[in-house]
Amino acid sequence: MPKLDLDSIERINRTGYPPPHDAPMAKRHYRRIAPAVGIEDFGISHVMLEPGGISSQRHWHEGEDEFLVMLEGEAVLVEDEGETILRPGDCAFFLKGVANGHHLVNRSDAPCIFIAVGKDALTDCHYPDIDLLWAPAKGAYTRKDGSPYG
Repeated sequence: MPKLDLDSIERINRTGYPPPHDAPMAKRHYRRIAPAVGIEDFGISHVMLEPGGISSQRHWHEGEDEFLVMLEGEAVLVEDEGETILRPGDCAFFLKGVANGHHLVNRSDAPCIFIAVGKDALTDCHYPDIDLLWAPAKGAYTRKDGSPYG
């Protein structure tokens, strides 16, 4: 079984969110592991949040299960039900179709690192705190009423 050399995979800091929803992603850096090693059935990301960073806009997927494992540091999982601190070794899961918006926030003074596992978002993704919807059938982010951005 080959050992993965993380340093050989580009660390990126991009997002598809339209402005102004893209700005909070400035402190999130990630490596897309699955395509780099040839995994096609699910996605794997190695994510680092700087202090003050967030993993994403708070969201939930109609058709994508998600799973994460905290590797280093500490982050706060923010969901509809409240907040939970995640530390190294802690795991969290988010079942598809459950309308419970979630994301991680690094409120500490050190970076945190986690692994996120999911699959390509082929169904709508909802963002309860902002006027945003990922609509893969349209291949774009829209407003919640379906109208386009820009």
